[in-house]
Amino acid sequence: MAMTGVLRPGHAQIRVLDLEEGVRHYRDVLGLVETGRDAQGRVYLKCWDERDHSSVILREADRAGIDFFAFKVLDKATLNKLEADLQAYGVSTERIPAGELLETGERVRFEIPSGHKIELYAEKKAVGNGLQVLNPAPWTKASENGIAPVRLDHCLLYGPNIAAVQKLFTEVLGFYLVERVLTPDGAGNGAIWLSCSHKVHDIAFVEHAEPGKLHHLSFLLESWDEVLRAADIMSMNNVPIDIGPTRHGITRGCTIYAWDPSGNRFETFMGGYQPYPDYEMTTWTFDGLGSGGGLDYPQRKLHETFLSVVT
Repeated sequence: MAMTGVLRPGHAQIRVLDLEEGVRHYRDVLGLVETGRDAQGRVYLKCWDERDHSSVILREADRAGIDFFAFKVLDKATLNKLEADLQAYGVSTERIPAGELLETGERVRFEIPSGHKIELYAEKKAVGNGLQVLNPAPWTKASENGIAPVRLDHCLLYGPNIAAVQKLFTEVLGFYLVERVLTPDGAGNGAIWLSCSHKVHDIAFVEHAEPGKLHHLSFLLESWDEVLRAADIMSMNNVPIDIGPTRHGITRGCTIYAWDPSGNRFETFMGGYQPYPDYEMTTWTFDGLGSGGGLDYPQRKLHETFLSVVT
């Protein structure tokens, strides 16, 4: 697939109740690399194999959740075009100046119908992954710290008006629908998995009455053995686990869901198939989410917390 337009998930700014406790979790247990702190008190982190300066920004606040989720686009011309396309579609946009986030260029921010703030940007300082670019080794010391995911993979967001969100992402931003779960009455989509690449999803949404909610950030691991190792590390550090280790029917990914100290859910994820835009969309009935193994294929169980606990 030619990579143009929106390239990939870029960064998420999440709210934590105690900043240093959050840093210890994301840096020392999850194993992200701390790359900076700014005058606002925010802490910047990246996964070890990511090349850009940061993918997770922590901000201390009195309630947990997500401030915004961002995608990197190909270049400045693409950023300008997508902003114009959004405005022509009727979406108000805001330009955030370069440097407002450390080592990050100008961003275009807009609110989508689910109440979430989404950003697009073209420039972020490349800091590398700790490996040389000529004849590199396959891993670095940082890849052995904590769970050590290789990248921020995707997020799942909960909010209303998912049909309108789907139209915006597919008609303006160039995403395509990979999988969906129908509402209980079968009349519409209750959950959607969207891709801008040939990953099984880059972002997903579930219909929910409250706007702007975070279900989880997902971090990619490379093997089932690493998922099981992540479970051990979580247990050794008393990280509360929600679901897993298990496999989804939806996306065919292998997973653990757990909570950070502030109650934000995060996922350690591997696998999933590689779709293309010409693939036929996969449809799950609402019953299939539970008894059909959509959520937890081995147990064929619908976990109540998955549907109800968000930040």
